[in-house]
Amino acid sequence: MASTEKTRNASSLSRRAAVGAIGAAGAATIAGGRAFAQAPPAPTAGPVAPPSTVTTPPRDFSPRGAPTTYFWDPDIIDVDPQFKALMQPNSAIQRLWTGALWSEGPAWSGEGRYLVWSDIPNNRQLRWLEDDGHVSVFRKPSNNSNGNAFDFQGRQISCEHLTRRVVRYELDGSVTVLCDNYQGKKLNSPNDVAPHPDGSYWFTDPPYGGQLYEGAPDAAGGPSNAASKLNPKLGQEAGIGVSKRELPTNCYRIDPSGRVDLVVTEEQVPDPNGICFSPDYKKLYVISTGKGPGDTGPGGKGDMYVFDVGTDNKTSNRKRFSDFMIDGVNCGPDGVRCDVYGNVWASSNAGRNVGYNGVTVWTPEGKLLGRIRLPEVCGNLCFGGPKRNRLFMAGSQSLYAVYVNTQGAAPG
Repeated sequence: MASTEKTRNASSLSRRAAVGAIGAAGAATIAGGRAFAQAPPAPTAGPVAPPSTVTTPPRDFSPRGAPTTYFWDPDIIDVDPQFKALMQPNSAIQRLWTGALWSEGPAWSGEGRYLVWSDIPNNRQLRWLEDDGHVSVFRKPSNNSNGNAFDFQGRQISCEHLTRRVVRYELDGSVTVLCDNYQGKKLNSPNDVAPHPDGSYWFTDPPYGGQLYEGAPDAAGGPSNAASKLNPKLGQEAGIGVSKRELPTNCYRIDPSGRVDLVVTEEQVPDPNGICFSPDYKKLYVISTGKGPGDTGPGGKGDMYVFDVGTDNKTSNRKRFSDFMIDGVNCGPDGVRCDVYGNVWASSNAGRNVGYNGVTVWTPEGKLLGRIRLPEVCGNLCFGGPKRNRLFMAGSQSLYAVYVNTQGAAPG
């Protein structure tokens, strides 16, 4: 009799445990997958999450895919409840185009109502037209351009890897070289640029263009061609492939007069990449990415720093904004933009941890608000559309967009 009672109690406990487990799983599902999305990965696990929480196989983001029938896109994750105020209900993440080798530097032309971005290895700039979604080659060759922006006069600024310079496309179609050296030494490979209302341009100069895939290696004996085995002149026009890396990886300011000033040193931010200002232009955000070709030091760590910007255009009070570790995953930033509230929107490269690729969003104080998940690495982003309330995201091979309930703080 006692044995029978013990068996009955064990069976009852087992059923209660099973029901409890099912209930917990159901609660996570009802919460829109947020609990699953933020759960710390198992130490020996592979990818920490699938590209989407709602479909197997992963959802099709293209126009051919099934429509998103959820009020909130399941790949928009509110880590903090405040994030919902920034996102637009009924707006689904859309893949607008695919076919690049590595997409970078999206920038919005308010006057032309188009988006331009770089396909670096294919040595071209692409353009997406708002009126009909048509994509075409905008410039080829582009000198392996990377970051692009539009200034306060509507002129396009581009950072060129191949020619190691920053240029401006004038409204009459001519090209002005804004900077190609600092104190007589050739730049490394300008990466990203942020126009300022005072007419200046602030840009980063890491060494990533010093490789075959995205530009041209150094001439024989240079840091990115130390063994002198690579021929940087192959496939290039005359005059390309003769430079060697001469400068640290710094950030510079191009004054309206043409003078070039050093504003952030390699010691402060190694391998600087994405750059942007706060809405009041009193703070400067600079992303530090991984070790670049020819680096002799440890290189960047995939984090971001913020500086105060004085009235004399000097930076001070360096602080680490975030290490971009989320749920134990390094969501390495590349590009960055601020919205009108000062929130920081950064692209995310989490590698094979596919559920963490896309965009991360932070308060000005560095608190994580939410994430936007993409099925591929996101290299860069910008705000655009006529109301500047559409977030464009350059995935590794594709262009994505989603409407938001805020606006970008700066043009382009």
